[in-house]
Amino acid sequence: MRKVSALALIALLAACGQRSGLGLKPGQQLPPAPYGRAQKPDAAELLEPPTIAIPERSVELRTRSEERDDDPFDLPPPEAPQPDETGEPD
Repeated sequence: MRKVSALALIALLAACGQRSGLGLKPGQQLPPAPYGRAQKPDAAELLEPPTIAIPERSVELRTRSEERDDDPFDLPPPEAPQPDETGEPD
């Protein structure tokens, strides 16, 4: 019984992964044209991400262990104010 239920579950999960082409449902329309543009963009233009959405990596990843450069901003935490003779902090 367990094997049958496991196979049924796998078949259901496999059916969830099916894909079909994207398209409008009957009665739906594309969004209106952006301000300043005369014509509406088509579906392919709307699905294409803008350049800013996919930035390129601008730094090289380190492939091996290297000694770090000195960081001038890596300072120790400030010392807690010490109370003076009157019992109040400076």
